[in-house]
Amino acid sequence: MSIIVERFNKIKSNIENLKPKRKVNIVAISKTFPFEHIKPLLDYGHEHFGENKVQEALSKWREIKKYNNKIKLHMVGKLQSNKAKNAVEIFDYIHSLDSQKLADILSKSQKDINKSLKYFIQINIGNELQKSGVSSTEVDAFYTYCTREMNLNIIGLMVIPPNDGNSKKYFKLLDDLNNSLSLKELSMGMSADYLEAINYNSTFVRIGSSIFGSRS
Repeated sequence: MSIIVERFNKIKSNIENLKPKRKVNIVAISKTFPFEHIKPLLDYGHEHFGENKVQEALSKWREIKKYNNKIKLHMVGKLQSNKAKNAVEIFDYIHSLDSQKLADILSKSQKDINKSLKYFIQINIGNELQKSGVSSTEVDAFYTYCTREMNLNIIGLMVIPPNDGNSKKYFKLLDDLNNSLSLKELSMGMSADYLEAINYNSTFVRIGSSIFGSRS
């Protein structure tokens, strides 16, 4: 068994030991890693992979997805509106829906190719200037716009909490916000804090280095 599969199974076991209330999906963040590096996990049968650049996702996954329709590809990085059309073509989930302009383009692009994606609204929980995301005070109106006006399938909220040692506080805030919208899924938690995130009902954890090793 490859070291990558061993690491993956260790993470899976850590999650199972928590006995989460809901199913937790591990999104293996494969960005920057060549396909040969990811292949052991793909061969093992894992289905959820995350990328943060549209062009890289297209070149790496387009052919593979043609013969393996079980693969679910997640866009986890900032999505530029000029790349939204191509993103709809290759991705199944978008974790970084953060503006009305982006919602408009994604909605039109979906209709053009008759494909429905699943979306997380990215929340800028700490109101950080350098981070994307909708502020928690504007999420109600934005959610209503996306679902009613643009007909997007919003399944949950996503957060990258501020790096100030208070992640529990932010995970709790996001869980409460998610519940206020009656959303079922929640995208939060990465290699360093995924177990903490699951304690606050995260159902999608985004894990890269703990599976694939450090990026060069």
